[in-house]
Amino acid sequence: MTIDAWLQRLALAALAMLGGTTLLPAALSTPDQSMVGPEFLTGQLLVAAPSMGDPRFDHTVVLVVRHDASGALGLVINRPVGEQSVARVLELLGEKESAAAGSIRVFLGGPVQPEIGFVIHSGDYHLGGDVNIDGRVAVTVGADLLAVLRDIGGNRGPQKSLLAFGYAGWGPGQLEFEMTNHVWTTVPEEPSMVFDEDREKLWERASMRRT
Repeated sequence: MTIDAWLQRLALAALAMLGGTTLLPAALSTPDQSMVGPEFLTGQLLVAAPSMGDPRFDHTVVLVVRHDASGALGLVINRPVGEQSVARVLELLGEKESAAAGSIRVFLGGPVQPEIGFVIHSGDYHLGGDVNIDGRVAVTVGADLLAVLRDIGGNRGPQKSLLAFGYAGWGPGQLEFEMTNHVWTTVPEEPSMVFDEDREKLWERASMRRT
C-alpha cells in the first residue's frame, strides 16, 4: 500500500477526531515534576529488547511522551511509512486549497487509534496546546495539528519535525511491569536520535546505549 492510500484510509477518521472532542490532548498536558522523577520515564526512549515477543513492537524505539501513576503514552519513532508533501497531508485532512510547500516524514506511531495524528517537533516552536516534553522536543496533537502543519508548510514551523499516526499506550503499572520483566530498556532522549538518526539504524544505535 502506498503512503497516499494509507493516509486516505485514515483521513475520514482523522477528520472526525479533529471535528469533535477527545480526552487525549487533555491527558497530554505539560508534565509537572511528579511525572519526570526517577520512577517515571517521561522524556526517555524505550528500546525494545531483542527478545520482544510482541511483533507490533519488535525492534522499536519509543519516545515516552507521558508516564505517571495513571499509565503511559509513547510514540514509535522508527516505523516510517514514507514521505508525503505537506500540502497533500493537509488536503487529506480537509485543507482543499493549501499552498503549503515541502514534505514531512510520516510514521506509524503505534497500534492504538491510528487515526490520531501527532507532530513530534523540535522545542524551538510552540503552540498553546502542544506538549513540551523536555524543552528540546515537543508534541502537538488534536485541534492544533492542522495549525502546526500549516506553519511547517509555510516555513514558519519548527526546524525539525515528523508526523506519526497512532500511539503506544500502557495502563496503570503496565509499563513498570514490562520494565521489571526486561521487555524494554531505556536511553536518554536526544533530539538527534529523535529526528536525525537513520531510522534503519536507530534501534541498533539505541541498543548500544541502553541502560
